[in-house]
Amino acid sequence: MPTIVVDVMPKAELLDPQGKAVAGALQRLGHAGFGDVRIGKRFELTVESADEQTLAAVTTIAEEILSNSVIEDVVGIEVVE
Repeated sequence: MPTIVVDVMPKAELLDPQGKAVAGALQRLGHAGFGDVRIGKRFELTVESADEQTLAAVTTIAEEILSNSVIEDVVGIEVVE
């Protein structure tokens, strides 16, 4: 059965407090060379078929249920066999 992976990230113009905390921890632990850190969400949906109709449904689900369109963007929808 195929799996559809949906990636959701905070909108670029919004502050990502989790990412800022990780970036600060990297610096404190001596890991230099890292700039901005952004933390998002990944959803894996196992489906019967990854046809066009299913992908359209997943796109709608990603935009309406899996993400908060006010503060997040759906940045990727990928079929993984």
